[in-house]
Amino acid sequence: MAKSTTRYVCSACGTTSPKWAGKCDGCGDWNTMSEEASPALSAPGKKAVGRRVKLESLQVPDDQPPLTRHRSKIDELDRVIGGGVVPGSAILIGGDPGIGKSTLLLQLLCKFAQNGLKTAYFSGEESAEQVRMRAQRLQLSNAPLQLATATNAADIAASLSGSDGFDVVVIDSIQTMYLPILDSAPGTVSQVRAAAQELTHAAKSCGAAVFFVGHVTKEGAIAGPRVLEHMVDCVLYFEGDRSHHFRILRGVKNRFGPTDEIGVFEMTELGLAEVANPSELFLADRRENVAGAAVFAGLEGSRPVLVEIEALVAPSSLASPRRNVVGWDSSRLAMLTAVLEARCGVPLSGRDIFLNVAGGMKINEPAADMAVAAALISSVTGVPLPERCVFFGEVALSGELRQVAQAESRLKEAQKLGFDRAMMPKPRKKSAAPQGLNVQHIENLAQLIETLGGLE
Repeated sequence: MAKSTTRYVCSACGTTSPKWAGKCDGCGDWNTMSEEASPALSAPGKKAVGRRVKLESLQVPDDQPPLTRHRSKIDELDRVIGGGVVPGSAILIGGDPGIGKSTLLLQLLCKFAQNGLKTAYFSGEESAEQVRMRAQRLQLSNAPLQLATATNAADIAASLSGSDGFDVVVIDSIQTMYLPILDSAPGTVSQVRAAAQELTHAAKSCGAAVFFVGHVTKEGAIAGPRVLEHMVDCVLYFEGDRSHHFRILRGVKNRFGPTDEIGVFEMTELGLAEVANPSELFLADRRENVAGAAVFAGLEGSRPVLVEIEALVAPSSLASPRRNVVGWDSSRLAMLTAVLEARCGVPLSGRDIFLNVAGGMKINEPAADMAVAAALISSVTGVPLPERCVFFGEVALSGELRQVAQAESRLKEAQKLGFDRAMMPKPRKKSAAPQGLNVQHIENLAQLIETLGGLE
């Protein structure tokens, strides 16, 4: 019998060390090293004996039925995961506490159950009575959903592989699962990794799709080892601001479909409701003739989305002016302000800058540079931007504007919502603008400032 040894594992990144340290050498976090028992290495010189692996052709056998997806009839979720849930897939969904992960998955399972699929909800954080209370509040009590409270991953894996079988399963949450053969506590790196591997293997063996609920750290990343995101087939993030009533489901990894797709939901008294046209929601409270407000024609995955970007430039009494950003990259704002001041003479030094993406939307693409620049210029001059006008384009360090992908989709979305003017970089290939939309091609920031009326 192999002797057990003691090692210390970082709960943030999974780095192992033979001795305890206050700071992890792998990620640099403090007080994350926890003691775990591990089996000793095999005897030196002992070689593992294996069997030859059977290789198969890439072509699908004629007698094998085609793999079909389980559609949930929740169109926003089906869009994000590629058109439906693939049997035998493992999906990890993370998000801030209280954002609505459990509510969304409970609604999803009830939809599947009402469509005739066998579903099960394994809760490791709530009792069965608490889950029933939520289902009653959402008016889902009559759904033929099976419920259990369990934290032993081996027991859940045995239930998945049993004679009954399931089509879709939810594990809430993976951080509460454990394997009895490991001495470490639930939530540690070794337990999360081993429990996820056990459940994923069981799901793929029996053809059941499994959803894992994952906790997130204060930085917003899914807690536990990074290998957890590599093990699953799909990684989703459920985002949103608690002060707003809508939520965004974003796909960051998908082996069976596109990534960076988003689904928009609205939090109501009866749970999460789909938002078919997110642009109308983000622009619902927009006011005309307000200085510092620009409409950005963005792209999330394959979906064009229009959002409002608000900027406020005010005199600062501080030695180091403030730069507060909500919904955009703060380092991108620092670069853009430097370009505006160095290349175009826009007076931004010594002033506080506040930037906000209305509605709590988070923008990641550089195509928002032109809209942010227009909002900053409008705030400095105090002159509102042209009415019913959208902006998009990437700003280079030289002050030039560069084209972005899928400009036609952005323009069509703007035209559909009643906008009649657009400012964008000059495209490489000429294309006809949507009917009723006046498109202006801007080459650099200096031309943009001149088009907007100058700095005077």
